[in-house]
Amino acid sequence: MPAIELKQKHHCFAGEQRFYCHDADSLQCEMKFGVYMPEKALKGQDCAAIIYLAGLTCTEETFAIKAHAQYVANALDLILIMPDTSPRGEDVMDDAQWDLGQGAGFYLNAIQPLWSKHYQMQTYIVEELYQLIIDNFPIATDRDVKPKIGMMGHSMGGHGALSLAFKFPEKFQSVSAFAPICAPSICPWGEKAFSHYLGANQQDWFAHDSTHLIIKHGKQFDEILVDQGLDDQFYSQLNPEKLQQACDQVGQSLTLRFHEGFDHGYYFIQSFVEDHLRHHAQQLDVI
Repeated sequence: MPAIELKQKHHCFAGEQRFYCHDADSLQCEMKFGVYMPEKALKGQDCAAIIYLAGLTCTEETFAIKAHAQYVANALDLILIMPDTSPRGEDVMDDAQWDLGQGAGFYLNAIQPLWSKHYQMQTYIVEELYQLIIDNFPIATDRDVKPKIGMMGHSMGGHGALSLAFKFPEKFQSVSAFAPICAPSICPWGEKAFSHYLGANQQDWFAHDSTHLIIKHGKQFDEILVDQGLDDQFYSQLNPEKLQQACDQVGQSLTLRFHEGFDHGYYFIQSFVEDHLRHHAQQLDVI
């Protein structure tokens, strides 16, 4: 496994916000990711971890700077892992539009020739980055020696969190999302990304659509938490009702909360991030 290089570190509450880079084999480019180490982890003691997947146009810095999550993470002894949203670099395929290409990896493995060399974000998150976390940070385990790692995300990253958690429930013990793209197969963002990365066969799309995955795999988690603002300017793209229907169909418990006055941005995330971190702490059995 390639080594990771510490590029920055900042004292933050009683912990430390760090940023790393490494050569990612799965993406064939350099990748960056952020890590918040609570005080307990800095002392070398094992902690549960949460991988946060950011949305369109975001980077490994977005959640660290905008979500104001570190105070609660330190209090709950949670390590926060914040990967970039796509492969990047001069030789990495891109698009002039903001919702495709660099900054818009959609957390899947592309199969179309123009994109497949670098856009292998599913493999990167659930295999390469996952193993880097275990190898380099003090991650707690349960009685079955299963790493205590949860998954959360926002918008495109909410799609990533839900879809990857249901595809790989053996790797993630908890999941939550803010304003996720719940049914990407039937919204413009998803249709655009899926047609470019995966091609025209909609059966390939369904393999990355959370509503289809939930129906296919059935109940996998004790509880899922999703928050959605009712003043979200992208509400028509998100389809939270489809998520509720899929969960109801298979008996998957879902707490889907709607909030008057909140939009799609990080002020919304700031307002409810403590609830999400406490949700993960409970699911990961650390509080």
